Amino acid sequence: MPDTTTEPGATGPDPTATPTTGADTPAPLGRRDVLQAISGLMLGMFMAILASTIVSNALPRIISDLNGSQSVYTWVVTTELLAMTATVPLWGKMADLYSRKLLIQLSLAMFVLGSLVAGFAPNIEVLIASRIAQGLGAGGISALATIVMAAMIPPRELGRYSGIFGAVFGVATVAGPLIGGILVDTSWLGWRWCFFIGVPFTLASIALLQKTLHLPVVRKEVTIDWLGAALIVTGVSTLLVWSSLAGNKFAWASGWTALLVAVGVVLLALAVFVEGRAKDPVVPLSIFRNRTVTMSIIASALVGVAMFGGTVFLSQYFQIGHGMSPTKAGLLSLPLIFGLLVSSTVAGQLISKYGRWKAYLVAGGVIMVAGMLLLSTIGAGTAIPLVAVYMAVLGVGVGLLMQNLVLAAQNDVPAKDLGATTSTLTFFRSLGGAVGVSALGAVLANRISSDFAERFPGAPTGGSSTAVPDLTTLPEPVRLIVQDIYGSATAHLFLVATPIAVIAAIAVLLIKEKPLMTLSGDERLAAEMANTH
Repeated sequence: MPDTTTEPGATGPDPTATPTTGADTPAPLGRRDVLQAISGLMLGMFMAILASTIVSNALPRIISDLNGSQSVYTWVVTTELLAMTATVPLWGKMADLYSRKLLIQLSLAMFVLGSLVAGFAPNIEVLIASRIAQGLGAGGISALATIVMAAMIPPRELGRYSGIFGAVFGVATVAGPLIGGILVDTSWLGWRWCFFIGVPFTLASIALLQKTLHLPVVRKEVTIDWLGAALIVTGVSTLLVWSSLAGNKFAWASGWTALLVAVGVVLLALAVFVEGRAKDPVVPLSIFRNRTVTMSIIASALVGVAMFGGTVFLSQYFQIGHGMSPTKAGLLSLPLIFGLLVSSTVAGQLISKYGRWKAYLVAGGVIMVAGMLLLSTIGAGTAIPLVAVYMAVLGVGVGLLMQNLVLAAQNDVPAKDLGATTSTLTFFRSLGGAVGVSALGAVLANRISSDFAERFPGAPTGGSSTAVPDLTTLPEPVRLIVQDIYGSATAHLFLVATPIAVIAAIAVLLIKEKPLMTLSGDERLAAEMANTH
């Protein structure tokens, strides 16, 4: 007989389980118990997400020290995001087979290993490989943390905790450049501590989870669709490679573009075919029949583009467009952090108090579009306080959207689909971030390359070999031109990203508001199992 103990965070009923009675219904947890249980998750999530952006302010120094070029600039970020994205569904599926507590600790341990290797990296190739290991660990904690939360807390109360969790996620994303900048500018530390700094905190998270997170182990008769997973990862990776290299290594309209796009689309089409026939698909296609889930997935992916793309390239804008140090560039990310933190936390509290949520999503979509449009007007001569206001507007919009999209989707699916829905949302949000950084990085590099060719005719400035400039080594007239090039290129990047934000706002408008449920995922699962027997 299989073990039919229901684990907090379970994504669906065991098909062989005996009928569940009222006595088996999990007792609701008090606020103190919940806070203790998610404290370790929050710390682990903070460090895992921090790794995605902590290098953004340090990248110019890292690329220079390791003799890299502009074309590998985004890959230091993209490889970590890609590894995290590709493995999120797999972590969610493995949670149906093994101890979730053990899986979370394992993912954190992988993150520690990747961080140590990255800190000691002797060249850019080892650094990129170590970032993949970091991404594998980050994918685990990203997938499992939200699943466990949804199982322990009813949607009506989840807004309060989701707001806090969303704030942790957002602050980790946006605070990375600040922390990275301070480390780079501290002479006795340096950029390698951008990787070392996460090790003690992640180890503390593992210890805290061991003490506070108590999840009974459940084993269900499910399998992992490895073929579907491989097709998804390969297809997404192919399109990501194309979006990163197009405009640099080869033209957008070229044979390489046709080949890579065709291969990526065919692989993803095969993945849809395989997943539609798999017994336990990695990404269940059935959840896309739910309009709320589908629109939330679309909006989440596009929010990922705004969040990751904005933080990575605004850092470079301040350092090169305004000639600031990494620390100052990091400090200038505070308006974005503040806007995101306040909007996410306040909206979460209000949603739990009044039970209404769509108005915050619609407002977030509109405000995010406004933030993108405002940032598309910046240049090397734009006053810093004005840029700070524009960043705060973008932060407010992203904060209202990010975690509340997850809440809306979780509230509109059966408890048995909570895990699949949550991991799929996380997958597409991370995918949006990875594609956003890669694609927007390609747009930026292409614009910089063409502007250099126009302003410095005859200079050897091919897009694939253009090094990130060190302003301190340039004569004054050249420095001013370089700053102007990077300032206008960054504005162009946000102009290109604005239609993406508009599509996200439209997707949010199409979501139908439904009352928030008052039972936790475990309680709903027990009721569903009782009704099916």
